[in-house]
Amino acid sequence: MSYCDVARGHPIHGPYHDTEYGLPMTDEAALFERLCLEIFQAGLSWLVVLRKRPALIKAFSGFDPDKIARYREKRIARLMADEGIIRNRAKILAIIENARRLKVLRGEFGSFAGWIAAHHPLSKDEWVKLFRKTFVFTGPEVVNEFLMSIAYLPGAHSADCPVQKRIDRLNPPYREAGARK
Repeated sequence: MSYCDVARGHPIHGPYHDTEYGLPMTDEAALFERLCLEIFQAGLSWLVVLRKRPALIKAFSGFDPDKIARYREKRIARLMADEGIIRNRAKILAIIENARRLKVLRGEFGSFAGWIAAHHPLSKDEWVKLFRKTFVFTGPEVVNEFLMSIAYLPGAHSADCPVQKRIDRLNPPYREAGARK
């Protein structure tokens, strides 16, 4: 069963599937949020993440990398006490460290989207190596799901899904000449 089948008509999966998943994006906060959500999802169901998403957005300053990069121990303690979010210290520390690393990338690439575009196209394995070299808590599943969710790798939707047809009209990055699986 595909995510398209699970999401169809579901009150939480449905809106995410229909309006966000697999669509190209370049907004830095949105990209960083998506990476963070994928990190939070590791070992959990996507439904848990989507249910906690509003609280995560609030707790993590709208996923603004500049604000998150300034988080220190006092803020980490508040996050660990917040029952509305996923309270995994390793994941919280990874989000903060990744925000700091993202700020460094801006010097060379201008933005997170610029960094991604500068390395495209890569195979899934090459993407995983690059993410592991650049960020923390970015294993194969996190990287694969993140890149599928922003249209840099194919596979987010089944071929007969209406959302896939809409994505096809947008000429997603994975369709560019030379993109490899």
